[in-house]
Amino acid sequence: MDRGLRDLKREATGQTLAVAAFELTRERGLFGFVTADVVDRAGYSRRTFANHFSCKEEAVASVAFGRVDDVSEILTSLPADLPLLDALLAVMREQFTEDTLLTMRELMTMARQYPTLEPYVLGVQQRMRHTAQELLGSVAGERYPSIYVPLLFGAVYGAVMAALEGTLDVHLSGESDLSSAAMDYSSFLDLTFDYLRNGL
Repeated sequence: MDRGLRDLKREATGQTLAVAAFELTRERGLFGFVTADVVDRAGYSRRTFANHFSCKEEAVASVAFGRVDDVSEILTSLPADLPLLDALLAVMREQFTEDTLLTMRELMTMARQYPTLEPYVLGVQQRMRHTAQELLGSVAGERYPSIYVPLLFGAVYGAVMAALEGTLDVHLSGESDLSSAAMDYSSFLDLTFDYLRNGL
């Protein structure tokens, strides 16, 4: 089997297990099921689970990473001379979809309810951030000062986290609790990147 195909199969297996763990947490609460329930639902063995995750908390949190498209594929499809800010906006639109953000919001709520889940949710968020930032840096190459990529990415990531945590009133499709002051996610991205282009 080709190595690329092997990797894709492994990722798909991990995602299936993660989705099963996430759904069981929704239905029964984190302490209402065990690893055996996850593998039964996903159709895999306990050994397969152990090859992917150290515990059910790690599996639950990993559902968010599995919903994120491969950033490298997004970036390689963009023109080489595209300004980095526009490249990052394209990544945000493709990678951090409303479905992904809804899942991340739900995970953050779960982490507040179940403290043992919190370090795994934070770990997944950090992994997502580092993966995207490293790839963005490789696309930037020598076109920008070395400080530019981490500052730019940090500003955008901070804005997205503020929206996820509720510091900014951003409404995601599928949410029912819409306040009159809430802005939709697309408008939020446009406004964030307008500020970055024109100065805060």
